Amino acid sequence: MTKDRKIYGIDISKNVFDVYCVATGHTQLKNDEKGFKSFLKTLPKTALVVMEATGYYHYRFAQFLHKHDVTVSVVNPLSVKRFIQMKLAKVKTDKSDAKAICEYGTMNELPIYNAYTEVQAECLQLFRLLDNYIKQRTATKNKLHGEDVLGIPSRMVYSSLKRQLKHLDKEIVMLEKRLLELVKQDQQQQLTLLKSIPGMGVKTALFLIVITDGFKKFETAAQLCSYVGITPTIRASGSSVRGRSRISKVGNKKLRNLLFLCAFSACKHNRACREIYDRIVAKGKSKKLALIAVSNKLLKQAFAIAKSGLPYDENFVSRLA
Repeated sequence: MTKDRKIYGIDISKNVFDVYCVATGHTQLKNDEKGFKSFLKTLPKTALVVMEATGYYHYRFAQFLHKHDVTVSVVNPLSVKRFIQMKLAKVKTDKSDAKAICEYGTMNELPIYNAYTEVQAECLQLFRLLDNYIKQRTATKNKLHGEDVLGIPSRMVYSSLKRQLKHLDKEIVMLEKRLLELVKQDQQQQLTLLKSIPGMGVKTALFLIVITDGFKKFETAAQLCSYVGITPTIRASGSSVRGRSRISKVGNKKLRNLLFLCAFSACKHNRACREIYDRIVAKGKSKKLALIAVSNKLLKQAFAIAKSGLPYDENFVSRLA
């Protein structure tokens, strides 16, 4: 994919972004609309722009370039970090990072960035804020519990925390309602199908649909599992190194966590998942490892059902997932 292309490595931060290309060397521009346009003028038609996924900063730039028909690849920061470590690099600056990203793009097969639709973009914003509010709610509940243990020495503090908890509950309900409305507009059928899987929570189903664009971004279940970072990695070398198998964790952390939470329910209500869990535990493996395997199975079931367009059926899913 990178053959006959000019690779541009981008290291982007709050105020500026650093660019490195073998042909042009290093440049630095402002992280704003003016800087984006200046960079765009220098790009040849065969350019491939590679940047790390850095939340808000990379998103606006990637969307801008995609809108102007520039080929973009957004890579996992952990992959680039390991690449730099492998090179035993001793210097770490924005300039050196941009160069490393460029070299990474030259030496690896890269995924092409697909811009989010307006609905997808809003859904991801809602998920971020929802996570933030849920964490605040948990912290507030813990503080309320602490006040109860102390015997509520300050009624004012206790009342303030109660009001805050009530407000957070209201905001969370509002965000969840809006999220459900948006997904139903685009992917009502997909949502209905995923909810038919025993153990699959509504929030996980919603996030799966948004992040995969209704499963259009992946051709196989293996690709999806790899993207989520829930595939095992083998740690073995020669006759002496025999490390425990672990999941790669190079993927979507939020989706991985949601699936892991769903695994507890799936072990009880999903026959295929329960069988996997019992089989792994019976071999003397840890329960955590068994739950990871269940998460993997759930994801494969979701993929099979989404692609087939048929609701959950134990026998059908067992053949495909």
